[in-house]
Amino acid sequence: MIYVDADACPVKAEVERVGTRHKVKMFIVSNGGIRPSPNPYIETVVVPDGPDVADMWIADRAGKGDVVITGDIPLAAKCIASGAQVIKHNGEALTEKNIGTVLATRDLMADMRAADPFRQGSGKSFGKADRSRFLDALERALRAALR
Repeated sequence: MIYVDADACPVKAEVERVGTRHKVKMFIVSNGGIRPSPNPYIETVVVPDGPDVADMWIADRAGKGDVVITGDIPLAAKCIASGAQVIKHNGEALTEKNIGTVLATRDLMADMRAADPFRQGSGKSFGKADRSRFLDALERALRAALR
């Protein structure tokens, strides 16, 4: 199965296209504002408002053989711990080998932003190269999961 942390996800259409080609069940999880897809492989899940409710829904269900699409690093860590493969929107795979460093960097950047309120955002926009890397990473992850 594919779980998509859909709030602010720029690759929902790509997930649908690749998941449908592989005939894989997909869960598009958000706390609202997402138009349901008529695709029979997609289930749109709307969770109640609240901090990290969508993340908890995904973390409670994702496991070995599943692929999770998220930019949320703490959610990624939980999903990796349960055996799921995790891909960020830019195609970067998060794994047992790199999640510790990614979590530490996230925490460091949060501390730096808290210390300097003028330091905001990463400054890097999402582009065609990111979309292409994502499609390649998702294809590889699904093939590995289906083995």
